[in-house]
Amino acid sequence: MASQIPVSAPPSGGTDTDGAIKTYTMEQLKEHGSKESLWMLLHDKVYDVTRFMDEHPGGDEVMLEEAGRDATEAFEDVGHSDEARSMLPKMLLGDFQGQKTSKKKTDPYPTAAKTIQSEKSKITWLIPVAVVGAYLAWRVFLA
Repeated sequence: MASQIPVSAPPSGGTDTDGAIKTYTMEQLKEHGSKESLWMLLHDKVYDVTRFMDEHPGGDEVMLEEAGRDATEAFEDVGHSDEARSMLPKMLLGDFQGQKTSKKKTDPYPTAAKTIQSEKSKITWLIPVAVVGAYLAWRVFLA
């Protein structure tokens, strides 16, 4: 999916002395994962969202949960508004360089389909074992 985040030149803090856009690494991103200083990685861009945490409709906890890793998937899954996306260029620090880490999602609540599939897999091996057991019992006791 193409990025729908408007990208403009970063604020003066996002450029080097020669005017080039700064690049940041995962190590630098992880150093700013607290309520006092929070940087987020979205679509290969690094944003300083510290001042916005108190205004975030979902609360600062959801933002802190994504600290120190690529938050693009979480950002897109929520379906942020155009207004939220338009705020990002003001918070842009620069580009990201290096290996990304993302949060592995686990489903704490299995769905009914997963439970049924699990039950089917148990029955799949139970039926042949029961047939072999019945055959052996017939051979031993009745033959």
